[in-house]
Amino acid sequence: MRKIAAGLTAAALVGVAVPATAAGNPYERGPAPTKQSVEAPQGPFATATAAVSAAQAGGKFGGGTIYYPTSTAEGTFGAVAISPGFLGTQGTIAWFGPRLASQGFVVITIDTNAVFDLPDARGDELLAALDYLTTSSAVKDRIDPARLAVMGHSMGGGGTLEAAKDRPTLQAAIPLAGWDLNTNFSGNQVPTLVVGAQSDFIAPVGQHSEPFYTSLPATLDKAYLEIRNADHFVVNFPNTTIAKYSIAWLKRFVDDDTRYDQFLCPAPIPDATISEYRDTCPH
Repeated sequence: MRKIAAGLTAAALVGVAVPATAAGNPYERGPAPTKQSVEAPQGPFATATAAVSAAQAGGKFGGGTIYYPTSTAEGTFGAVAISPGFLGTQGTIAWFGPRLASQGFVVITIDTNAVFDLPDARGDELLAALDYLTTSSAVKDRIDPARLAVMGHSMGGGGTLEAAKDRPTLQAAIPLAGWDLNTNFSGNQVPTLVVGAQSDFIAPVGQHSEPFYTSLPATLDKAYLEIRNADHFVVNFPNTTIAKYSIAWLKRFVDDDTRYDQFLCPAPIPDATISEYRDTCPH
């Protein structure tokens, strides 16, 4: 809650009134969540899109699409950059764009410079996309540059962990069926939700997602969500379980919104969609 206290103190010093609805947390966006709201395909915010060309990306990533809430009545938003996996394009992870933006985030789904880019390159591209969003994009004034997150599928998931390693000021990271030959992220300090797929034969959880989670510091806010009977490509199609916990994680750590703690702790019990869940519970 460090950001909240700092924000409230700053507002008091300059005599700015804090809205009553945000008196406890100026970063809350949207109504109080329910099980139905976090599982719904559409959140409370209307959204629009903006294309980013490879030329606009300046060679630092391959372009992409920005999804953003159309209203700024509640203030600025946190932002999320999302990378596809090996051989993939932004189309493979496009469903996350409107889903997350409608919950109150500015989202950019990116193309990589080359579909063969490895995790470390994808991590650099994710960070470059966030820098573009906050400094050059048409929606930069809608974004709080202190509240940023990264996500990615497969090698993009590995890139997510690499980006979090390189930029510890990020607020959240979500590797999705991640793949990376580096499985030691013991120095990472970014709250991380690791999503694995139980039947993944491309990035088997025993060789990738589980070691990623185990290597993260025990003192870190972290969770491991494993999707039952799912393969590597479960991430490429709308999935209620992945969306629900991704939204809750981003809301909790990008927006400091403790209203979403209810979905993360106590840990959800394995069921027809979840084969395993571990976490440290939000601190």
